[in-house]
Amino acid sequence: MTLGPIEIEVIRNALTAAAAEMDVTIWRTSRSTVVRELLDYSTAVFDAEGNNLAQSARIPQHLNSMGAALRTLLDRFVDAATWAEDDVVVTNDPYCGAQHLNDVLVFKPVFHDGVRIAYVGALCHHIDMGGMAPGSYAATATEVFQEGVRIPPLKLIEKGILNQAVWAMIGQNVRKPVLMLGDLQSQLASLDVAAVSIKRLAARYGSAGILEASARILDMSEAAMRAAIRAMPDGRYEFEDFLDEDGVSGEPVRLHAVLTITGDEISVDLTGCADQQRGPINCTPAMSNCAVFYSVIAATDGAMPANAGCYRPISIIHREGSVTNCQAPASVAHRVAVSHRLANVMFGCLHQAVPDRMPAAYYGGSYVATFQTIAEDNHREVLVEIEIGGTGAAPAKDGVNAWSFGMHNNSNIPVEMIESGMPLTITRYGLIPGSGGAGRYRGGLGLYREWRVECPSAVFTANMDRFRFAPYGLAGGGPGSLGKLLRIRDGVATPIAPKSDGVMLKRGDIVRLETSGGGGFGDAGQRAPDAVARDNALGYA
Repeated sequence: MTLGPIEIEVIRNALTAAAAEMDVTIWRTSRSTVVRELLDYSTAVFDAEGNNLAQSARIPQHLNSMGAALRTLLDRFVDAATWAEDDVVVTNDPYCGAQHLNDVLVFKPVFHDGVRIAYVGALCHHIDMGGMAPGSYAATATEVFQEGVRIPPLKLIEKGILNQAVWAMIGQNVRKPVLMLGDLQSQLASLDVAAVSIKRLAARYGSAGILEASARILDMSEAAMRAAIRAMPDGRYEFEDFLDEDGVSGEPVRLHAVLTITGDEISVDLTGCADQQRGPINCTPAMSNCAVFYSVIAATDGAMPANAGCYRPISIIHREGSVTNCQAPASVAHRVAVSHRLANVMFGCLHQAVPDRMPAAYYGGSYVATFQTIAEDNHREVLVEIEIGGTGAAPAKDGVNAWSFGMHNNSNIPVEMIESGMPLTITRYGLIPGSGGAGRYRGGLGLYREWRVECPSAVFTANMDRFRFAPYGLAGGGPGSLGKLLRIRDGVATPIAPKSDGVMLKRGDIVRLETSGGGGFGDAGQRAPDAVARDNALGYA
């Protein structure tokens, strides 16, 4: 059948709605705070060849990599011809297409009249996957084997029957099996919800109609992306930024990109990035490519459906054995540090091409704070918090205070949910005055948050950055603030290294985190007097 533009839009929006239905299903049925409250999960629909076709409004770090993960499964591990309608494949192995061990991926094919018309997939960051640190976010791991249980690509459900042995194996190796397996059940349920919606759509348009629409949707996004790139000036644009360190060596880690625009195509050369590190900040290309795709899409001047079609005009060059193309068994738990900073580097490149569109650096990192509380009876709870900072100022707008940005799209965990579920008290939580970079437009403010231990002991793990290299300003704007991490015991504050494992806490100890503000944009001397007055009135200065 031949579909008109209206039918294509109907199908495209219906597929996006199916991804959104998966999103809501996970949100309503998940168990852990990291999924239910922090919203660290993503859902998407893929075409019959495994290309990202439609997605929920979730996390760029996930969504821009899920298609690559599915394609890796199909190319190397799972025969599409034997992947039946009621089979679900699961993996969390970064060297088999996944990101890090906390991010468990599940995929299921969708058929109509015996023809595969799509795949559906869900990714959740699970509260714990075992390993040397509670929350599986070890800051000093030097190989992936230390980070938790690795699930190779396998059929968790085959012919509609759950593999109980695999289910039990996973549960036996994690610290919070009820929460972790409950969240995994939510993922599986979301696949069924999306499959029903897509089959309903196929009943109206037929298998051929869905396949035709899928191809045209991707082609439309490709055409829109090429048009957006053509509107940018040809040229070679170069930028670099640094991570503080990897958690083991203590040395700065260089992230460098050369972006070349030629006609309707963009090439990004990442071969100048540092070698892969001993500490757990390494990325496979599936992870680091996310930052490139996200940044280029963000730089376009018009809305376009975000899918694999957008990626086609973008080529990315990696160097094997680098921090953006690590080789097994490199540790990867905090791989998001590189992808965040790479997004900042891409913003710096793109600012040179389209200076009226790109903001200054945002906080550029996940401030991951993990607590394992230990009660009098030795009962243990795990909390994983991912804090954020201020966004960079834009060419005509102040940055946003304490706003999940860039590779993120997380929420905060409400104080009440933490305090009602485990022996921690949030004693202070607010914005840090003066933390945004100065400029004609001010960078967004970072935040502070304090956790007090209300049990005999606790173990704290930190995976954080931007404590040495501040978020940069643009066009004469000043940098944002640096982060701080303190343990306050009996009124005495002691610094905690931002990448730390096994920090022992006792009852009454307070952990205080201060996150970075965003960079400023433009000369601070040109800031409007009424904006200065407003900053002072709101306590931002």
